[in-house]
Amino acid sequence: MRYVRARVTLLVDSEIERRVARIELPWSQVGVDPYGVEKTAVARMMTALKLLYRHYFRVKVSGVEHVPARGRAMLIGNHSGGVAIDAGMVMASCFFELEPPRLAQGMAEKFIENVPFASTWAARCGQFTGLPEHAVRLLNDGRLLMVFPEGARGTAKLFTQRDSLVDFGTGFMRLALQTGTPIIPFGVVGAGEALPTVYNSYSLGKAFGVPYVPFTPWLLPVPVPVQMGVHFGEPMVFEGTGREDDEVVRGHVDRVKERIAALIAWGHTQQ
Repeated sequence: MRYVRARVTLLVDSEIERRVARIELPWSQVGVDPYGVEKTAVARMMTALKLLYRHYFRVKVSGVEHVPARGRAMLIGNHSGGVAIDAGMVMASCFFELEPPRLAQGMAEKFIENVPFASTWAARCGQFTGLPEHAVRLLNDGRLLMVFPEGARGTAKLFTQRDSLVDFGTGFMRLALQTGTPIIPFGVVGAGEALPTVYNSYSLGKAFGVPYVPFTPWLLPVPVPVQMGVHFGEPMVFEGTGREDDEVVRGHVDRVKERIAALIAWGHTQQ
């Protein structure tokens, strides 16, 4: 057992171990926060993401200074790329580019609970099922929350739709209003090129307990090494309580959606 543990430790990048130690979360003496997030799990995840972020996708980042160094904030952006490649790159950008590093905690789709071991591993890395009560607790504790309002419909976009935005849910806006949380919009470019989906099999997805299984021109959903970009915009602050009429909330959501669309368009000029 000691030998196995030693080998696992060697797999973790030493730079990443140092950065994880600097994440300002209330770690216990054994490296676990009150939500069950584990330092070792985060370090292993970031070691894997580092290879993708710096070498495979060579991610360009702009506007990261708009992400607050401390305190609650919601990262709201577009989804594409079949298997949520974009989420990993946003998390990596906050970890590698911010000082001190921050852990962006995502609200995962509920289907993850049906995938063996996935929900447990995700929780240890700080990613929780997208339930409103989870989100409220995290925000009230000053965390950095990452939300994709398009949900699985966003990652299901076909290649020809990759830069479009499907309907946004309004739940994130009500959360922002309820908790007084600033929204940091972001646009990801390149995820749809990395995994160009030509067909989604919903029947296969049902069999595997996931929304769909994406198919690419080479059949398997394996991404290719195209350059990606993550572009953050200035904070957007909305006043309210979260109990406003749907029309009011939808108007706020549309403003965020328009800003994200502009960031995607601008990002393409930087590639």
